[in-house]
Amino acid sequence: MIECYCRGVHGCGDPLCGQCRELLDYATTRLERCRFGGAKPVCANCPVHCYQARMRDEIKRVMRYAGPRMLWRHPILTLRHFLDSRRPVPAITR
Repeated sequence: MIECYCRGVHGCGDPLCGQCRELLDYATTRLERCRFGGAKPVCANCPVHCYQARMRDEIKRVMRYAGPRMLWRHPILTLRHFLDSRRPVPAITR
């Protein structure tokens, strides 16, 4: 999604511009450290918001732009994301 956003908004894509590379690295780090692991719900349904406010706003901007375009570029991934959004949210354990 970030590559699609970078290509469409910044005119880059491969390689990503510095701003998009920073966002991708941040998102990857946060996903690796997620307390839910493989059972992680989609971010919109997640009870734990692990992104800083600034980065959360950036990723929302990326998703708003790239989300509708994903249907045409990656229909299977779009379907999987839709199905993942229907999964129940796991309970928070300590």
